[in-house]
Amino acid sequence: MIYHDNKVSDVNIAYIGGGSRGWAWTFMTDLALEPAMSGTIRLYDIDQEAARVNEAIGNHLTSRPEAVGKWNYTTSATLKEALTGADFVVISILPGTFDEMASDVHMPERLGIWQSVGDTAGPGGMIRALRTIPMFVEIAEAVRAFSPEAWVINYTNPMTLCVKTLYHVFPEIKAFGCCHEVFGTQKVLKGILEDTMGFEQVDRRDIHVNVLGINHFTWFDEASYKGIDLFPVYKAYIEEHFEEGYKERDTNWANACFACAHRVKFDLFNRFSLIAAAGDRHLAEFMPGDEYLKDSETVAQWKFGLTTVDWRKEDLKNRLEKSGRLLRGEEEVELKPTGEEGILLMKALCGLGRVISNVNVPNTSLQISNLPKEAVVETNAVFDRDSIRPVAAGQIPEPVKALILPHTENHERILKAALTCDHELVAEAFLHDPQIIGKKCREDQVRELAEDMIRATAAYLPEGWKK
Repeated sequence: MIYHDNKVSDVNIAYIGGGSRGWAWTFMTDLALEPAMSGTIRLYDIDQEAARVNEAIGNHLTSRPEAVGKWNYTTSATLKEALTGADFVVISILPGTFDEMASDVHMPERLGIWQSVGDTAGPGGMIRALRTIPMFVEIAEAVRAFSPEAWVINYTNPMTLCVKTLYHVFPEIKAFGCCHEVFGTQKVLKGILEDTMGFEQVDRRDIHVNVLGINHFTWFDEASYKGIDLFPVYKAYIEEHFEEGYKERDTNWANACFACAHRVKFDLFNRFSLIAAAGDRHLAEFMPGDEYLKDSETVAQWKFGLTTVDWRKEDLKNRLEKSGRLLRGEEEVELKPTGEEGILLMKALCGLGRVISNVNVPNTSLQISNLPKEAVVETNAVFDRDSIRPVAAGQIPEPVKALILPHTENHERILKAALTCDHELVAEAFLHDPQIIGKKCREDQVRELAEDMIRATAAYLPEGWKK
């Protein structure tokens, strides 16, 4: 990297999963809108043709006069080629296909287990992790060999186990996980402020929060806006609007697959006096299965939706068609800020400012003092030149800690299971999962489900899993 006049050039970014037909364009957009950074993006993907398409799309985007950030996009044939000399490594991959995700999500329904996401917690999240962890072992080994000083930014789910795997394989790795769920909850607080107190154009970054928890089961125990304690504001809003929930400015839970009315959030606040800081679809999956995910009627009452893998497949078809239009010049990538913070964090790590944001890293500094050191936790951190310093978030209240610990314990089981191809550890993790426990399933049914789900994803698992 070359520093000059508060800018940095010749930055090398290795993008693993660079054939993405979605998030890649988000990343390209933010890079194109940032005038203080420029360099090379090396796109690596097991689908090399998809990476080449994004190479052409990215280079066309950077050639547009309104693109103030100038980048050269190239396709790398190997991890070694992509990683050698990289300053940053971005990981955004899909472990398997949506066919595997369909079995993750729908196979547990035979035991009455309903999943609203299926990529983080519950049986779906655990089986997805079995596919993902071997890929992250390979990535961590390659980073250690070819770019040990690079900063590694993960966007792949299950976030916690992805980050945990990177550090397990390469303890000195400089890796962290980024997630925008906290931003979404800041936007809810922003909207409530504007609705109830007459504020206009509140910047969600001015809503200061203390973040603590694990990814997708994250909480605020402090939230303020320019001297205003937002907890009483939030509490009063819930008292008045609990039944209908909160309506997003730009979407509606009833006609958008990933939207919600935030009623689960509201209910968790009433129960635990903390602001749950993720979407309701994620939060519900960390709770016992006889609560928010009892059945489809219960889900509808709480005003969120179950995962629709068919919708994801149709969306992929649409994105593939859009990729073709972008490649042929029939459509342009829209250049407007995406709301993601990845580029801001990169700038800070390059020495171009200081940023405080939520991040997923091991709890090594006991930033959450009453969770295990080996857990990967989500708290705020200070991003500065070549450093991330997790903020001491304090203790998480015991009732919420009791909800988190079954998941951190299962993270240990699933990581070990994936590394050793241990069927029994997967069964144990299933038997200790709150979703499954809440359904009061028989042990033999749970064990059979675990085995069937492993078989359904066997094409993406190492040979050691085959009995």
